[in-house]
Amino acid sequence: MNRQKISIVVVCLSFLVNAVTLADENLQVLSGTIDGVKASNVMNHYLRSQAQERFEKWKAEYEQRTTPEQIAEYQKRLRSKFLEAIGDLPRRTPLKPRITGVVHRDGYKVEKVIFESQPKHYVSAVLFLPDSEEHKPPYPGVLVPCGHSRNAKGYESYQTMGALLALNGMAALVFDPIDQGERIQLLLQLPELWGTRAHTMLGVGSILLGRNTAWFEIWDGMRGIDYLQSRPEVDPTRIGCTGNSGGGTQTSYLMSLDDRIIAAAPSCYITNFYECILELGAQDAEQNIYGQLAFGMDHADYLMMRAPTPIIICAATKDFFDIRGTWESFRYAKRLYSRMGFAERIDLLENDAPHNYNQLQRQSVTRWMARWLLKKDEPITEPTIKLLSEEEIKCTPNGQVMLLKGARSTYDLNRDFEKELAKRRKKRWKTTSRTELFNQVCKLAGIRRLTELPNPKAEELEVIERNGYLVKKMILKPEDGIYLPALMFLPKQTRSEGVVLYVHENGKGADAAPGGPIEKLVKTGRSVLAVDLRGTGETQQTSQRYFMSYFGSDGQDVYTAYLLGRSYVGMRTEDIMMCARFLHLQDGRVDLVAVGHVSVPALHAAALGPDMFGSVKLVRGLVSWSNVIESGRSKNQLVNTVHGALTVYDLPDLAATLGANLTIEEPLNALGEPINKQ
Repeated sequence: MNRQKISIVVVCLSFLVNAVTLADENLQVLSGTIDGVKASNVMNHYLRSQAQERFEKWKAEYEQRTTPEQIAEYQKRLRSKFLEAIGDLPRRTPLKPRITGVVHRDGYKVEKVIFESQPKHYVSAVLFLPDSEEHKPPYPGVLVPCGHSRNAKGYESYQTMGALLALNGMAALVFDPIDQGERIQLLLQLPELWGTRAHTMLGVGSILLGRNTAWFEIWDGMRGIDYLQSRPEVDPTRIGCTGNSGGGTQTSYLMSLDDRIIAAAPSCYITNFYECILELGAQDAEQNIYGQLAFGMDHADYLMMRAPTPIIICAATKDFFDIRGTWESFRYAKRLYSRMGFAERIDLLENDAPHNYNQLQRQSVTRWMARWLLKKDEPITEPTIKLLSEEEIKCTPNGQVMLLKGARSTYDLNRDFEKELAKRRKKRWKTTSRTELFNQVCKLAGIRRLTELPNPKAEELEVIERNGYLVKKMILKPEDGIYLPALMFLPKQTRSEGVVLYVHENGKGADAAPGGPIEKLVKTGRSVLAVDLRGTGETQQTSQRYFMSYFGSDGQDVYTAYLLGRSYVGMRTEDIMMCARFLHLQDGRVDLVAVGHVSVPALHAAALGPDMFGSVKLVRGLVSWSNVIESGRSKNQLVNTVHGALTVYDLPDLAATLGANLTIEEPLNALGEPINKQ
């Protein structure tokens, strides 16, 4: 082939044919840092840079929003995008509430309640009601979603919040979020999986369905308001919402989306994504809404989407949610409220305290609710509250809703939805053209067509000599900020036609040892290019621990990409396609071998670019995304999620398009086990 036709910039930094001996062999390509960035942080730096661009665009768009018409259009558009991103909410079904007990205290009473937010999907809650001559019904109702505490509604702060509201003439419904309190969803499988990790476990499958863990939480909250409004003691026109930490997240979402909430007080959550990503990295599943940085929804928008609804932000100076971001979001919201003529309806309490729902915050929240729901504005002092015991606050006979007859978990609800989608997919793949189907695949995964992709730049580095072949170190650069370390294995003698592109979940060196799978290919005369796809091998993230136990060491980077509306599957698919074209231009036919979880992007690349590949072999890859839903539990599958993929296609649908060219060896289930394991 005429190499003059190759439109690839090759910079030969060094070409050392007489390289090191095998005993001194080092297959590392990148130095400790590249362009000032630690190799393992390349993806984090790249994604942060993209996020920074979105922040700057957000600020510019905010400044253009000045008239009532522009603000109203913004609110309508953003709420629509928010709902689209979390998935269509369910239809309302009978709550079927029942009161399982009542506890009386001085000045208030507590009713223990169970209701169904969806059929047989039970919510455990306690309703604090005024019980004194001083306060007469109908009372305003305040929804109190709990933060990430194991005992949820039984936690001191949340009980006390409910009691203080009731003592001041308001009804308060304090409910257990999923995977906390009496609502552990994988009770019989992993009772220790609760809170943020459980929410992220649920999030893996939910992403594939085009949902979010927030979908469940938001709907539970909305049905909680339905329950409050159903009570004759509650005035349905005076509804407030307050919660702390994870409850602050839920409050932020609910006050944005539910017009029935006329006063709100999110505590220890509001900051902004710039500070959050910079300091903490992306958080658990429900705190990351798909593409929200791309379509322009930051924390300040939760405050502004329902302006001029009265909102007080409770914040702590020593919180891990950075107070600088809180103030920035507040200032943007305050300016918008001022533009609307309602500056007094938004405020901020800055408390010199760590992350909690302490007495000062509870008093301030109660005063805020009284101001807007009772039209009373006076200092409120919290008395000593006699807490309910663990037994007293328990709503269910055995302490868990999943032990109730016929109970349906969040995973069951996802399975039900997947069964519906499977029927739709089957019909779609029979009746829709291949071109249209692949267009939809590309749109969902964020994959550009090959003609839209740039040619990667390449740097050739040193060459290592082995017995019968050479190993050339290379760096491929598919785009600014991305570096793909690579090893080109070249037989010294006559070469077979074509080349093998080899990608492995553990990087280019995983199968590169003498006597290993790559050498066996080279000994047959094949040239082999082994590449670290972005975020693997030398650029594998190693410093993130938040999600590592179940979701890999790069979960926070994956979620930052998710906030940007991107998927690792899509980005790695493009890496493979560009590497294949790089080889195709030089050597013609390219065979593809993928080992481990990178089989998912490899399958996408092969299906979308069949003319570039000869044979395709996938080893120890995920059998299907539907298996993730069926299993419920999964291990290290977050990196291979595509938002809403199962609304259009599953991995076997792509595999079927390759026919005899595809070989699948040792497929694994969602837990990384052989699928035939008993």
